Amino acid sequence: MSKFMDWVDARFPATKMWEDHLSKYYAPKNFNFFYFFGSLALLVLVNQIVTGVWLTMSYTPSAEEAFASVEYIMRDVEYGSILRLLHSTGASAFFIVVYLHMFRGLLYGSYQKPRELVWVFGMLIYLALMAEAFMGYLLPWGQMSYWGAQVIISLFGAIPVIGNDLTQWIRGDYLISGITLNRFFALHVVALPIVILGLVVLHILALHEVGSNNPDGVDIKKHKDENGIPLDGIAFHPYYTVKDIVGVVVFLFIFCFIVFFFPEMGGYFLEKPNFEQANPFKTPEHIAPVWYFTPFYAILRAIPDKLMGVIAMGAAIAVLFVLPWLDRSPVKSMRYKGWMSKIWLVVFCISFVILGILGVLAPTPERTLLSQVCTFLYFAYFILMPFYTRLEKTKPVPERVTG
Repeated sequence: MSKFMDWVDARFPATKMWEDHLSKYYAPKNFNFFYFFGSLALLVLVNQIVTGVWLTMSYTPSAEEAFASVEYIMRDVEYGSILRLLHSTGASAFFIVVYLHMFRGLLYGSYQKPRELVWVFGMLIYLALMAEAFMGYLLPWGQMSYWGAQVIISLFGAIPVIGNDLTQWIRGDYLISGITLNRFFALHVVALPIVILGLVVLHILALHEVGSNNPDGVDIKKHKDENGIPLDGIAFHPYYTVKDIVGVVVFLFIFCFIVFFFPEMGGYFLEKPNFEQANPFKTPEHIAPVWYFTPFYAILRAIPDKLMGVIAMGAAIAVLFVLPWLDRSPVKSMRYKGWMSKIWLVVFCISFVILGILGVLAPTPERTLLSQVCTFLYFAYFILMPFYTRLEKTKPVPERVTG
């Protein structure tokens, strides 16, 4: 085995990669619960790719046969229903773990220097993931898939001058048709997965270049022993690989419980209108995107003007990219930041959740007003950040991690 690995290492840096990214990659020893979600996101990505490959073997990307092929997968393909539900539940699970992973970044300042590029790559993954989910949402060719895509694509028509042409270019037709379905299928199963996998590699490489953050926001590279090993670091393998396996087991227990007993999750994971075939002549009573898009959909609806609503929705995502340059705090972790940062993070999270709930519900004057208030608070968190992070009084940060 040793001779074989020597032969491989002479031609490919297998051992070096193993040491650089696992056995000799030293991570802070005080990781907590929130550090499970990065590895869980990778697990769900693998689940989506594997189940997606198997689903494509029985799926037909045409307006006439797409819905029937999904029914065929659910009823006649061996283990087809399990594969389909693993994939559909995995889409929601992906966003749950990604949102918690992003929250961890906000909580412990994982976007601050020198990890700005790690954050930007992560946000690009999030953007590509949203596109991937949107493309895949049309594929079942159900009522909500069809009309949800119709509403979202029509938003591009609000762009001055090029809006109508851009909308038609995205659809590939004058209305959503089999041509749209076919191109979304190609993007969903080929183009976007390649982009996401490439960004994940860049995200991990950038992270391992600067080192992982920790709940204290302390750089463990400052204190090393005579061998150059961080005093507050432990090898990622086997210590954190074993810890992650525990997290994976718990996650899979919950995930499989939902897959086998509550795959629809009350209509949030699989909407009831999507069990009807797409009908261009029958509009659902209430059109709403899947739950993981609803915060931004609520921001869109909060603005009366269509163009300004589209701009606000885009800005709500774009502002996340510049977060590393908005935070002027001398400390990273929320443990040592002042009361203003803590209050604004709580306000931001509550506003985001409320916007998500409002995005699912049919609009009323009262809900629209609440959406406008939450939209204001959402943007205020970022716009005011350079001021309150610079002015607030912070606590002294310890020289080494506190455990």
